[in-house]
Amino acid sequence: MRTLRNRLMAALSLSIFLMVFPNHTLSQTTQPNLRIRAQSVILMDAISGQILYEQTPQLKMAPASFVKILTLYLAFDAIRTGDLKMDDVLTVSEKAWKTGGSKMFLKVGETVNVGDLLKGIAIVSGNDACVALAEHMAGSEDAFVAKMNEKAKTLGLENTQFQNSHGMPARDQYTTALDMAILARRYIEAHPEALSFHSTLSFEHNGILQGNRNVLLRRDIGVDGLMTGHVEESGYHLVVTAKRNSWRLIAVIMGSKSLSNRAREAQDLLGFGFKHFSVEEPFKKGSPLGSIKVVRGKMSQVELIAAEDGRVVVTKGEENSVSVNPELPSFIAAPLLKGQRVGKVLIQSGGKALREVDLLSSSDVPKGFPFFWLLIGGGILGLLLVVLIVFLRMYQSHRKRFR
Repeated sequence: MRTLRNRLMAALSLSIFLMVFPNHTLSQTTQPNLRIRAQSVILMDAISGQILYEQTPQLKMAPASFVKILTLYLAFDAIRTGDLKMDDVLTVSEKAWKTGGSKMFLKVGETVNVGDLLKGIAIVSGNDACVALAEHMAGSEDAFVAKMNEKAKTLGLENTQFQNSHGMPARDQYTTALDMAILARRYIEAHPEALSFHSTLSFEHNGILQGNRNVLLRRDIGVDGLMTGHVEESGYHLVVTAKRNSWRLIAVIMGSKSLSNRAREAQDLLGFGFKHFSVEEPFKKGSPLGSIKVVRGKMSQVELIAAEDGRVVVTKGEENSVSVNPELPSFIAAPLLKGQRVGKVLIQSGGKALREVDLLSSSDVPKGFPFFWLLIGGGILGLLLVVLIVFLRMYQSHRKRFR
């Protein structure tokens, strides 16, 4: 009976471990008992996009104020192209003024500049500011939302659809934790300057001072963004990013039960990442990673270089297990252009592929006359010359005989 009981206890412990660490192997027993009770969770490395922890990451849920990240993304895109300026001034419409939920407290008919609207969205999650900005940029909120959904597709958000610019409940408006992590990563990558807005602790407009709803900004743990959210249908959301020693992580919590829970769970998730993983970079962008044979070219081979940094994240203690394995054809035919993709390199750890990086040609390789055919052509030409000489001698001999 004792043996059976011991086996049952072991099986129960194993089941609990696998539920807590659904994406980890049994060798990683040194990791803490990470308990995240939110409905959907993901932890991502901001540089590589590598997923370090996940829990039902593709569960579709109402996005709440997560929508605002894409609203801001389009605004910063337009500022970069010059189509929008921080000091552009607009007049607040009645629709923007009437928008419910969290507010910047705009007044109908007042004039406000774009810079203040961006602060009102990023710092205090102003729904009214979203509508005012959308109308200014696209003529109407509906037209702006169409642009949002187009942008979502180009970013690879496969399970996201928006119906407004702010995130108030709407039919057929949904996203996932995975899509929000991807969006946050691309947003930070494209517009790192936006983090100065998201990390500001308070904002005042029309005499009303409001604090940033992201309480983790005040906890000295490296957090500098990004967006909170709440709707009755889904619960409490938080997409948060933190940077420590030049390493940035993105954590997404969706469907938490309370404000305090979402903050604690997001902090636990970030702490888990920074404590139990480390960054390895076996090569840098532009590093030479071997060569490949070239046929029918002026060069017989060309050196290959990495298209980007080979950065990966591994569990601490497994740093020495990282390997780099090129995958290439046996040869490639000329012509080749400098920067042309030729193959890829797999970065692996413990036999598991962590990331792929393209390998590019380091130089142009024009078409050439291959040595083999040059040799054959020279041989044929020499043979024809010999035949011609023999023919001429026979002809001369023949003419002498019949004179």
